[in-house]
Amino acid sequence: MNEVMKIREVSLQYGVSVRTLRYYEDMGLLESIRPNDYAYRVYDENALKRLEQILILRKLDISIKDIQTVFKNSDSKALLDVLQKKVDDIDDEAAQLYILKKIVTDFINQIKNYSFSEEADIKMLYERVSELEEKMNTIESDNIEETTDFDESKATKKISLNDLNYVSIPDVRIVLLPVCKMVSSGYGFFGEEKFDRFDSWFSDISKNEVNMWEMPQDFLWYDPEKGSSVWWYVKPDYDVDTQDFDIVDFEGGMYAAAVSRDGDDEDGNRVYAGVKKWIEKSGTLELDERPGHYTMCHIITDNQVKEALGFYQLEILVPVKKTEK
Repeated sequence: MNEVMKIREVSLQYGVSVRTLRYYEDMGLLESIRPNDYAYRVYDENALKRLEQILILRKLDISIKDIQTVFKNSDSKALLDVLQKKVDDIDDEAAQLYILKKIVTDFINQIKNYSFSEEADIKMLYERVSELEEKMNTIESDNIEETTDFDESKATKKISLNDLNYVSIPDVRIVLLPVCKMVSSGYGFFGEEKFDRFDSWFSDISKNEVNMWEMPQDFLWYDPEKGSSVWWYVKPDYDVDTQDFDIVDFEGGMYAAAVSRDGDDEDGNRVYAGVKKWIEKSGTLELDERPGHYTMCHIITDNQVKEALGFYQLEILVPVKKTEK
């Protein structure tokens, strides 16, 4: 066997999550190999060179779709076209920020002429704030509508007077998960033989099972105490061969849920931060992360939807509880 690296070694050396490496493979950007006498996915020198190319382009904020275009062409023209498009996008964003700066500066000049202690002035300021917010939303809408390829870095740049730290708050729903038994993969990482076996096991089970929660029943989460991931699947009510996988008690509870792109760490971190911000602003809920009860995630789209979107949607579930007063 030529010099190769296991998927976990690649993850550590390049600072890329194992899930992101799998995502790059799903998108056709990267290839791993699985020798017959080896238990892990491995990457050879050509794959590592390709990964370095991907990471360079991602650091330049080049979309996955554009990277696919670059790799489909052997000459440099496609790359130059993609980079020029990025320059044009930056110019557009700079122009929009200049307009926004002028709007806010004008508002500062207006507010100097009013007083927060006078009823009439407060009403006038409220009207001015409403006008300002409408102008901001117009800039945001124009920014999204002019983008033919979905780009989360643009589509999520919400500018809000109520959120001046620029953490965008996604659409959040509250999910109530019941107490139940879970079949557990045990600790590990994607690309390891154990996780691949677990994936195959519950995929076969789920083909003939009625989904009692009307949502995916497998949940992946990371345990910071162990420094490792765990994959769970809701144990069916009927007798089923769980092979050598453990059965654990799941305590259930409330989760604040929002959607991100699977395999895109930047987007996942953005959504996670936004959900936590939403919890903080809710006034009735608080974060409930603790040992054995951390944020989980699962894929909510099937292959047909993935083909249409170009990526899988990942729902992030952040544990919450009612605020104690």
